[in-house]
Amino acid sequence: MPAYRSELLNVLDQRHYTHQITDAERLDLLASEQIVPGYVGFDPTAPSLHVGSLVQIMLLRRLQQTGHKPIVVMGGGTGKVGDPSGRDETRQLMTDEVIAQNIASQRPVFERLLKFGDGPTDAVIVNNDEWLSGLGYLELLRDIGPHFTINRMLTFDSVKSRLDREQPLTFLEFNYMILQAYDFRELAERYGCRLQMGGSDQWGNILGGGDLIRRIHGADSEGRPRAQAIAYPLVVNANGDKFGKSIGGAPTLDPKQTSPYKLYQFFLNVADADVVPYVKLFTMLNRIQVGRLAEAVSTEPHKREAQRTMV
Repeated sequence: MPAYRSELLNVLDQRHYTHQITDAERLDLLASEQIVPGYVGFDPTAPSLHVGSLVQIMLLRRLQQTGHKPIVVMGGGTGKVGDPSGRDETRQLMTDEVIAQNIASQRPVFERLLKFGDGPTDAVIVNNDEWLSGLGYLELLRDIGPHFTINRMLTFDSVKSRLDREQPLTFLEFNYMILQAYDFRELAERYGCRLQMGGSDQWGNILGGGDLIRRIHGADSEGRPRAQAIAYPLVVNANGDKFGKSIGGAPTLDPKQTSPYKLYQFFLNVADADVVPYVKLFTMLNRIQVGRLAEAVSTEPHKREAQRTMV
């Protein structure tokens, strides 16, 4: 028997995307009864996304595959502040021109993997600069500030880890989690967005958005949270190295920067211990096909069939 009634959560669970879910029972019910718009945010910190971003893009693809609506949020606004997560120092601030160029350069990757259009489950790309740049500081303090406590913000991993390492955290970066939460609230009001997805290292920030929506709009008609969240586990190899960082650097997803041959070599060199989980995350193969590849890895590893199939 499937673990869930909805195809969405069954697929994500089988593919190991569901490290944390705010209210699995409620999200499962929603996904089985209606189209659920869900979003993932992307930082325009470079002209191209690197291969590690495939996890997030494939998560959006799974959302669409199971009959729901992907929302790609480009961080044109939050990119002006910089995400402090997992960093020991402040990000270098980018100009508006550089941010716009990076967003334009990254867009083709999404267009290759998601279906865009005007249909109910067609993907959309939005830029959070649309609403953040016009947001007045006093307005933010008055309307949003009361819903956040410093006590709770200090417990978020993105802040706590920096302070634990006695690294400086600027007030500019400290505001990032508030802006990210504001994004979720804005997407909920503009697009009916009910779901935010991201990495487990972003869990605290992700919860902030759902909590803001609850504080402003209250619970739904059944007393359950209006907004839901899913965090996928950080993808690491058998040695504990973050995906994309350990095999000849982190290839980009731009064919102008990373040749198809280099990307092929990257996946071909994935260790046998890592390849089956990667097949689940990065391919559209069904469970039977994945099972056959897993058997091939254990019986004929020298053929590297799973690695070749991933490419």
